[in-house]
Amino acid sequence: MLPFTYALRNLFRDPARLLQTVGGAALVVLLLIAAVALNEGMNSVLENSGSTKNVILMGKGSEESIERSEVPLSAESAVATSVRGLQEVLGVSAVSGEIFYQAPLHIAQGKESQALLRGVLENALLVHRSVQLIDGRFPQSGEVMVGHLAHRKLGVAEEDLAVGESLYFGDTELKIAGRFIAPGTVLESEVWFDRNDLAVLTQRDSLSSVTVRMDAAEFEDVEVFTLQRNDLELAAISEQGYYDKLSTFYEPIKVMTWVTAALVAAGALFGGLNTLYAAFAARIREMATLQSIGFTRKALFVSLIQESLLATLTGTLVAFILGYFILDGLAVPFSIGTFTLTLTPSVIGVGLITGVLLGTIGTLPPAIRCLAPSLPSALRSS
Repeated sequence: MLPFTYALRNLFRDPARLLQTVGGAALVVLLLIAAVALNEGMNSVLENSGSTKNVILMGKGSEESIERSEVPLSAESAVATSVRGLQEVLGVSAVSGEIFYQAPLHIAQGKESQALLRGVLENALLVHRSVQLIDGRFPQSGEVMVGHLAHRKLGVAEEDLAVGESLYFGDTELKIAGRFIAPGTVLESEVWFDRNDLAVLTQRDSLSSVTVRMDAAEFEDVEVFTLQRNDLELAAISEQGYYDKLSTFYEPIKVMTWVTAALVAAGALFGGLNTLYAAFAARIREMATLQSIGFTRKALFVSLIQESLLATLTGTLVAFILGYFILDGLAVPFSIGTFTLTLTPSVIGVGLITGVLLGTIGTLPPAIRCLAPSLPSALRSS
């Protein structure tokens, strides 16, 4: 076998080629880990947003869009008194009638951005257990409460949504009374209104949904209630099931992310192959000379793979460093919320596997071509 230092020295014979190989590998790995992190982040936030203990009641025929759903106001009290086994806190049933609305909000500095608004009463905290106030208090009339990632969704600085600042819904000024967290869920990107305020502002006399939290009750108990109360025209769906449907809805976006990453990666890969073909073709006589002094083709092949692996794994390391500073912790807004990119072990694993494959499988065609000529022909090559 050739010494490892031979492969290491050959890397620096052509600094421009080395830079191109390392840069190409870094680009491919960075794109792939970005695609994996993007898909993992979206899947994670949608999975974590739904609780197995929560059931959502929506209007029949609107199960796929809670914003288009209409539920009578009377449904909230009806389900609280009719379904046994719901969770209770100090005698109050965990039942929350809510209004959902997508609308632009104006920030005091004149910025206008689309936001997901949720009209709630204090009962919402009995249902959405992940919500925790970190500053201020629950909103009263004329006030709102914002999630700690809402500024990402709205595209403004975090201090613009501090407690005491103002938001405008049309011409109506609303003071920010509190800020909350709901780790890993879409709730963190929402703006919560007093339900009565949002009903007046949107001219609604109905709810969008009623969410209940079960204790001894089961999903079938809530479903039986919807069948018994045909006058309310309700459909029951588990909260987890609702977000699973949303995940399916966003599947084309995930596919397009992979396709885009694959196309750019393919371009970088073919560019890298051309570079290797040119570099190895210029070394055919060198390889033949090494064979003539006793080194086998297998040994030469392994040395070429080592050389390529050193370059691609260096590029992989560069991609991880860039990913750590550019991608890790980056909040990405989408239509119903915001998710955070994280360099999880699976993301890092995909990057490492990609770097190894680039240095091995990507090197096979040019290496085989370099070593294919017979020894006499190779020694006569120019």
